[in-house]
Amino acid sequence: MTAPTSAPPAEHTPGTDPERWPDVVALPAASRARTAVAERIVRRALSKLPLRARLAGREDIGLGGPLMDIRDPDAFFRRIGASGLIGFGESYMAREWDAPDLVAVLTVLADNAADLVPRSLQRLRGVWALRKPTGQLNTPEGSRNNISHHYDLSNELFALFLDETLSYSSALFRGFPAEQALLPAAQHRKIDRLLDAAGVTEGTRLLEIGTGWGELAIRAAARGARVVTVTLSAEQRSLALTRIREAGFEDRVEVRLSDYRQVTGAYDAIVSVEMIEAVGEEFWPVYFQTLDRLLAPGGRVALQAITMPDDRLRVSRSTYTWIHKYIFPGGLLPSTEAVRRVTAEHTHLNITQRIPFGAHYAETLRLWRERFTERAAEVDALGFDAVFRRMWTFYLAYSEAGFRSGYLDVQQLLLTREETA
Repeated sequence: MTAPTSAPPAEHTPGTDPERWPDVVALPAASRARTAVAERIVRRALSKLPLRARLAGREDIGLGGPLMDIRDPDAFFRRIGASGLIGFGESYMAREWDAPDLVAVLTVLADNAADLVPRSLQRLRGVWALRKPTGQLNTPEGSRNNISHHYDLSNELFALFLDETLSYSSALFRGFPAEQALLPAAQHRKIDRLLDAAGVTEGTRLLEIGTGWGELAIRAAARGARVVTVTLSAEQRSLALTRIREAGFEDRVEVRLSDYRQVTGAYDAIVSVEMIEAVGEEFWPVYFQTLDRLLAPGGRVALQAITMPDDRLRVSRSTYTWIHKYIFPGGLLPSTEAVRRVTAEHTHLNITQRIPFGAHYAETLRLWRERFTERAAEVDALGFDAVFRRMWTFYLAYSEAGFRSGYLDVQQLLLTREETA
């Protein structure tokens, strides 16, 4: 009698809503061979890292460092065997592993991301890596769905961990370590530097792509600019309109529920803060062509963008990740080189200034994560369960680790056009 090639899904996290979290409640079906290979690769990788992976409280792997407590090794390896890094994140959501200092563990992993999988297997990435679902493609309709998945969760949820400016992007601090009380001023410093780069002043016709909750539009209107700002999030637009009205600038700011591709007109300045990450590689040419089309002669484009190294972009661009599945469907971080390639091939725009400040994002994320943790009871009161809280904690820590390791960066880019005679 032959043994079955795979184990059936089994309920693994009692008390968790199986409709909301189907892939956390149930262990995935995974062949014994694939699970065994995953265990061998993961054990080999952990043994060479400066951390301490404790398996079921009995066996330690690693060179020493922050503790990674793998409470259910069988489930942990099975999930990774079935879906790689998606399984790694879901295993954390299912409480199969934990860490007293989650950021420290994830930073070690991010520091060594390029070498965790043997080179020989990296060449077979197309065979074992999951592919992005076609439903997450950032067409106009797909973009609305992708943006709604994250930004329409609840304005009240975001307000719990963001500062009073409701700025959901990297702040710019005067020094480290950053403090909660200084976060609003640091967010204004970031916004003001971007507006300065774009040359926003009295009478400027400004387009903002990605409204957020309206803070940049308010700052620009206070300078005397006339602002058109577009968003795909109905929840964000509603609160942004309220905040703009309360600030006394509803006569200077128009907030449109619109895709960037639908915008018409000519603008002296265009700004966008951490929105390009949601565009999708297939639409980068259209995005930058739209900026080029909308920019008036002599105008400036100022973008704030999260970036990754170009070599990592090239190998991971088509991979479906935990972030895609649970946090930002359809997203992809560009590299600086990718922006240069796309603008050179499809527009008359050039990057003329580039200011990186990734360490500031690590501190921003730390402050958000700490505040989110402190306000767990209020998150619960909004109707978000324990798995959501664990997912969101993992997302914030995972992102912070990316910036602390240098795997990720954030930059303000100034783009200007080569004007023809």
